[in-house]
Amino acid sequence: MRAAPKLRIDLHVLACAGSPPTPVAESAAQLSLCGVSKTYGDKHILSNIDLTVRDGEFVAIVGYSGSGKSTLLSLIAGLQHPDSGAIELAGQPLHGPGPDRGVVFQNYSLMPWLTVGQNVGLAIDAVNPGLTRVARADLIRQHVERVGLGAAIGKRPGELSGGMRQRVAVARALAMDPAMLLLDEPLSALDALTRTRLQDEILDIWQRERKTVILVTNDVDEAIYMADRVIPLTIGPAATLAPAFEIGLERPRDRLALNHHPEFQRLRREITACLLEIGRSRAQAATRPPELPEVHPNTAPELQPVGAAHGSARRPQDLSRYCQMQGLGKVYPAPGGPLKVVDGFDLTLQKGEFVSLIGHSGCGKSTVLSMLAGLTPPSEGTLVLDYREICGPGPDRGIVFQAPCLVPWLTARDNVLLGVESVYPHASARERRDIAEHYLARVGLALAMDRPAAELSNGMRQRVGIARACALKPKMLLLDEPFGMLDSLTRWELQEVLMEVWSSTGLTALMVTHDVDESILLADRVVMMTNGPHARVGRILEVDLPRPRTRRALLAHPDYYALREAVTGFLEECDKAGGHA
Repeated sequence: MRAAPKLRIDLHVLACAGSPPTPVAESAAQLSLCGVSKTYGDKHILSNIDLTVRDGEFVAIVGYSGSGKSTLLSLIAGLQHPDSGAIELAGQPLHGPGPDRGVVFQNYSLMPWLTVGQNVGLAIDAVNPGLTRVARADLIRQHVERVGLGAAIGKRPGELSGGMRQRVAVARALAMDPAMLLLDEPLSALDALTRTRLQDEILDIWQRERKTVILVTNDVDEAIYMADRVIPLTIGPAATLAPAFEIGLERPRDRLALNHHPEFQRLRREITACLLEIGRSRAQAATRPPELPEVHPNTAPELQPVGAAHGSARRPQDLSRYCQMQGLGKVYPAPGGPLKVVDGFDLTLQKGEFVSLIGHSGCGKSTVLSMLAGLTPPSEGTLVLDYREICGPGPDRGIVFQAPCLVPWLTARDNVLLGVESVYPHASARERRDIAEHYLARVGLALAMDRPAAELSNGMRQRVGIARACALKPKMLLLDEPFGMLDSLTRWELQEVLMEVWSSTGLTALMVTHDVDESILLADRVVMMTNGPHARVGRILEVDLPRPRTRRALLAHPDYYALREAVTGFLEECDKAGGHA
C-alpha cells in the first residue's frame, strides 16, 4: 500500500477574511518558495514569501500597484534572485531563467521591426536551434494560428491593435513549450471586451494543455474567473502573501451565469473585503482641508448680469432639465464618405445628478462628452447647460481626462492654481491658494502639494486632475474614463475620492466609462449606448441604491447583481449584434 504524501501548509502573516491555506501534497508540487525575501537598496519589497503551486494549477496573485507582484513573478521567472529563502522547480533549486517558464509581460516586449512570425520565431530558435527551414516555418505558423493571428503573420507590431500584440506575446511564450506560464498583468492595458476574449483564449490553452499558470493581476473578477486559487499580496514595505482563497467553481465558467452564483458572490465579497483592508493599511493620514473662502468663481450667477437668457426666477422643477442634449449627431470625414458616429443622441440630466455613460470601445461615448465640453462642435442637434446653449469650451465645465494633462515641472498645488486663477481673478492670492489646497486635501494629497507632477504616480496625478476640475466650482463635471489607465485597485481608491468630492460639492456629473461595476457604484443612472456608427442611447438604467455608497456595501446589496446583469446583458447583446467598432 502506497504511503500517503507528506503535507505542507503555507503560513501567512495577514489574517484576512479568506479561507485558511489548503494543505498541498509536496509530491504534486511543481513550484515551491520558502521564506523568500527581496530588497532593493534599503527598500524591503518582499518578506518571508511561502508558496507552493501544484502541477497544472492556475494561481492568481492579486494586489495593489507597487506591492511587489511583478517582483515576485520575476523571482519565479529567474530574472531576479532572492536575498534570502529558497525557490525550487520540480524539486530542484532555481538558478536563473529557462525555457521551462514562458513569461508574458504587460507591455508586450515585441521587436517592432520584426513581423508577427519573426517575433514568434525568436522563441522557437531558442529552444529548437536545429530545425530545418520548413519545420521552423510550420512551427511558427502553428503557434501564430493557435492565438488566432494566422492572417496577420506577416504584419509588424505597429500594424496591430493592443489585443493582437498581446496575442503575439502569448504565442511567443507558448512557442517555447514551457511547463509553466507566467503572466504579469498581460491584459490590464486592454479594453474590457478584448480583455474578456483574451482571458477565454488563455483559459482554452490552459485547459487543453494543462500547463501550470501563475497570473499576476489587480482585477478580482479576472482572478476568480480564471484561477483555481486566488492569493492576495499585502502592501510593502516587506509585503507577504495573505491566506489563499480556493476557487471551487466548476469549469468551464460562464460570466453571466457566475453573476447569479452564490459562491462567486461570496468569493468576490470576501476577496474585495480583504483587499480593502490591505488598502487601509497604506492610507494617508487624514489632514483637515483648509476652509474654503467666501468667494465665487466668475462663472457663478452672483458675478454675472441676470437677464432673460439666464433666468432670474426659476422654478424648482426647472432643475430637472439642467443639462439637455437633443438630437445630437456627429459626422467625421472618412475615405469611403462621411461617417456618422453619433446619430440622434438624446439625454437630459437634472442638477446634482451623476450619470454614467457606458458602451463598447468606439461607440461614440467620448465624442458625446467632447461635444458637451465644447471641444468638438456637433454636426446637428443642440446642447444646453443651465439654460445657456453650449457654443464652445468654458470654465463652467470641469473636465478630467484619462491622462490628467498636468504641467510636469509644476507642483501639484501650482497645477491646480492654473485653473483657480482663471476663474477667481477677483480673489486674493491667499484665497486662491486656500481653494487649491482645500481640494488637494480633499483628494488625499495634503502631504504631496509641493511635489512636482513628474514625481507623482499615475494615481496621484489623476487626483490632481480631479482636484483641479472641482476647484473651478463648475456647473458640470465631465469625466472621460478618468481611471481607465489605472489598475483596478487604485481605481477603487479614486472612485471613493470622487464620490466624496461629488457628494460634498453637489456637482452635476457625466462620466464615460467601460467598467460595469464603476458605472453602477458611482451613478444615479447608467446610460447605455448602442454600437457605432449611428450610435445613440440604447437603454437607461435607474440605480436606486442608497447613498453614501461603498464597494463593500454594494457587493452585499440584494439588488446589485440584477443591476450588473442588466448592463452586462445589454453589452453582450450589442456584441452579438455586430461586434464593437
